[in-house]
Amino acid sequence: MYELSAKNDRLTSLRKTMKFIFRSIYGLTPSQVLSPSDITKKKYDILLVDEAHRLHQYKNISYRGAFKKSCERLGMTTDADELDWILEQSKCAVLFYDYNQVVGPSGIDYERFEEKMRNPYKKHTISYFTLATQMRVQGGNDYIAFIKDLLAGVADRKYHSKKYDLKLYSDFSKFEKDMYVKEEETGLSRMVAGYAWPWISKNDRSKKDIEIQGVKRMWNHCTEGWVHTGEAIDEVGCIHSIQGYDLNYAFVILGNDIGYDKTTGQIIIRSECYFDKNGKITASYEELKEYITNVYYVLMTRGIKGTYLYVCDDELREYFSKYIEEEN
Repeated sequence: MYELSAKNDRLTSLRKTMKFIFRSIYGLTPSQVLSPSDITKKKYDILLVDEAHRLHQYKNISYRGAFKKSCERLGMTTDADELDWILEQSKCAVLFYDYNQVVGPSGIDYERFEEKMRNPYKKHTISYFTLATQMRVQGGNDYIAFIKDLLAGVADRKYHSKKYDLKLYSDFSKFEKDMYVKEEETGLSRMVAGYAWPWISKNDRSKKDIEIQGVKRMWNHCTEGWVHTGEAIDEVGCIHSIQGYDLNYAFVILGNDIGYDKTTGQIIIRSECYFDKNGKITASYEELKEYITNVYYVLMTRGIKGTYLYVCDDELREYFSKYIEEEN
């Protein structure tokens, strides 16, 4: 049995964490945690594929050379994707897939995933199982359903829970202050955001990337293991540094890449305010809207104990305030 996570720099962090966990469990070894490129080198009986929605196709990826070599190793062209590699190299593949977490054009969307399942290599027998409950968010399925409705623009009820904290802030200074309080109380409290600001500090560490109400903060200085670095509490994590991780409390900034049109009653997105180049190139408006709302769905489901929101767009904040308790 081998555990697989997708092969690119954004998942190196998660893979490293999983290797550490495997080292501490009897009967498991770090060598059992693989990347998709690893599995092109030999056959396996069983592969457990976590985060299968983060497997990639050749489209819009940054590691084209390595991807092409892996395809050639299996006698495939770049029309194939990392899911094809897995189906070709394993007798049995167990895939954990959530179409709500596909966050860019290089991902394997639901239609592509379904096509592979209908026409798998070597005529695999396909069985579907729905995970009806989740174990991260203490708000349970009720909270997950609420967030999906909220981001679809169809929320119709105020969220209340004795098990889970969900609050909306209008004062960014208090939002930041409360994050430090939660970090002191429980640890693993982080500020994260949609990719709504350019990453200028990547090339100049003297500059801040994000400024809200006079408060300046910097994007994550790294993606590998960012959550557990000492600098993380003073930075803002992007989707690529947080997907796959759990937090106690998530402090989520919704940037101007997402908004709300009161006239139509619909969630809108602004491509000019979205700065993940590979995440939006070639994407239509509707595709980009799906990617951006999926990004926020992921961010808003990281917190085990609670999620706190700061919304940049005035009309989106007004819409949220109808259904989420506001922090005074």
